[in-house]
Amino acid sequence: MKNVTIIGGGAAALMLASQIDTEKYKVTLFEKKKIVGSKFLVAGEGGLNLTFSAPIDEFINQYFPSDFMDSILRQFTNEDLIKWLNRLEIPTFIGSSNRVFPDLDQKPIEVLNKIKKHIATKGIEFKLNTNWIGWNEKGDLQFENPENIDTDIVVFALGGGSWKVTGSDGEWSKPFEERGVKVVPFRAANCAFEVDWNTDFITTHEGKPLKNIALTFNHHFSKGELVISKFGLEGNAMYALSQKIQDKLLTEESVVIHLDLKPTMTVDQIKAKYKNAKRSKVTDVLKKVLKLDRTSIGLLKQFTNKETFSDLDLLAESIKSLPILLKSSEKIDKAISTLGGISLDEIDENFQCKKIPNCYAIGEMLDWYAPTGGYLLQGSFSMGFVLAKHLNQLED
Repeated sequence: MKNVTIIGGGAAALMLASQIDTEKYKVTLFEKKKIVGSKFLVAGEGGLNLTFSAPIDEFINQYFPSDFMDSILRQFTNEDLIKWLNRLEIPTFIGSSNRVFPDLDQKPIEVLNKIKKHIATKGIEFKLNTNWIGWNEKGDLQFENPENIDTDIVVFALGGGSWKVTGSDGEWSKPFEERGVKVVPFRAANCAFEVDWNTDFITTHEGKPLKNIALTFNHHFSKGELVISKFGLEGNAMYALSQKIQDKLLTEESVVIHLDLKPTMTVDQIKAKYKNAKRSKVTDVLKKVLKLDRTSIGLLKQFTNKETFSDLDLLAESIKSLPILLKSSEKIDKAISTLGGISLDEIDENFQCKKIPNCYAIGEMLDWYAPTGGYLLQGSFSMGFVLAKHLNQLED
């Protein structure tokens, strides 16, 4: 029986452990924290968004690069994940935004415990509070706690570079680079972006939401919500464009996005409603007739001028496409996820590192991107499933 060592205790590692054939492999899972699934639990604090309900082709298009994720997601789809969770007595429901959550009576810790309980039935050994630090000169695995590890296959699932409190700090990149593996530098993803707010505006509107809006950046489009922060703008509408914005910021000092405050109306409809209004004050029309809230009106005032408010054509265009300058992204550790990681050129179609035989890498430590909405967890779960399938089919 061959030995398999899994290093990391996040979604990808847990799915791998749940699916690997323990009649074929003796499996040990190492985790640097005192518990597995730390990031899983932190992500669930605002509601554990497990996946997203959408047709598979539409679903795959949310990932980058989608051609890399295509086969992975088709082998273990969003529907497959829901069925697997149900088998573990974790019923789910689809929210109003098509996000998939565990039933309301199932807390994140209960979901995690049911997954761990299932893995425990397979006889997999967990070694917690054990930090991997690299390889020795012979190429053997090294941990902070002196221990000889006899392994035939090692799978790394160490996460990206965000949320250090969960153990996902990206420090694993150094030993990989020392072995010649290309690691793309980490950058924040699904994060806030800096805006140079007017002092009066941010004093009044910090923490206020912008609901039912849309964003456009370089012909890319997203709908959802934003939140005004002292740093800038954040929220799911921004997160969906974060990878595109970050790529542009590699070569530009700033970028401009366009905010649509009334995505359900056209410019002509806005103008017609404005003209039919019986009110004379512009602010009253914006508030009472066009139903813009104080924060939206404040944004219009910050990013336009008096001429705009006296010219209906300019005002209607601004409501539909308000240009906002973004200067930089939030710090990595405040981001939900990261761009970067092991270059996809460094692994084969089965996640095996080309330069390190019998060494595999899965999950967020690879250089792929997904927006929030359950896509990140689904991608990691799918990779764990697909690698388990490959290992189970290997000849002894």
